[in-house]
Amino acid sequence: MRAYLAEFLSDPRVVPLPRLLWLPILHGVVLRKRPQESAEKYRQIWTPEGSPLAVHTARQARLLAERMKIPVAYAMRYGEPTIRATLARLEHPVVVPLYPQYADSTTGSVLDLLPPGLKAVREFHDHPAYIAALAANVRRHWTRHGRAPLTLMSFHGLPKRGAGSYEQHCHRTAKLLAQALALQDGQWRVTFQSRFGYAKWLEPYTEQTLVNLALGGDERVDVVCPGFVADCLETLEELGIRAREKFLAAGGRELQLIECLNEAPEWIAALAALVTELSARAAP
Repeated sequence: MRAYLAEFLSDPRVVPLPRLLWLPILHGVVLRKRPQESAEKYRQIWTPEGSPLAVHTARQARLLAERMKIPVAYAMRYGEPTIRATLARLEHPVVVPLYPQYADSTTGSVLDLLPPGLKAVREFHDHPAYIAALAANVRRHWTRHGRAPLTLMSFHGLPKRGAGSYEQHCHRTAKLLAQALALQDGQWRVTFQSRFGYAKWLEPYTEQTLVNLALGGDERVDVVCPGFVADCLETLEELGIRAREKFLAAGGRELQLIECLNEAPEWIAALAALVTELSARAAP
């Protein structure tokens, strides 16, 4: 955990502070406490197969390979398997960073590691197949569990300064998803989660919004995370455990966390569409 966090938080794309200022803080303060805290959070969501993010990502790669009849491999930006090692064993690869909305700290960081000329998807926040997959996944949840009066669309947060087009991408995704689900104004909201540090981050914050909703008398809320294509620490622990506890403690009665796209067939079809379109552009 310490090695992973050191690699992650040392990336200038993730923490764009002067290295002489940030690295002593990282190694002298953050890495003394955060690995233990993160390990406890992972313990709460760990599965017999391992980390949910790794498990779902591996399944997505396998299902995409079966659908397209081509070799498909996955890599992690931080940790194993590495992007460099994975690319080295593929012939003429195309790369799909699994971040629908572009941000320098996510997709930009992946693109930094790719060899010149290698084709990669930059973003797909408004791709019709991605939006259709999100909508199908939400409808499936509603069929099984019923629909709350309000759907909260929670995206990963970023510091306001330097967020670039990311915020616009999130709102565009949310608007298209709301349209696909025929949600009216007042039936959905956009929020941002995973704040870290003391800088001003994109608002409104998901957890505080949930508390405010409960205090205001909203007893049932659905939460969906369109920016995450696989369930992970940020969805399962941050929202499914911590945010739910805060919502219930403030007077809420039921918070339904809609699972991420994971292995949904519509999402695998969307991935195939992205790969096909990228391959066509990469062809001579």
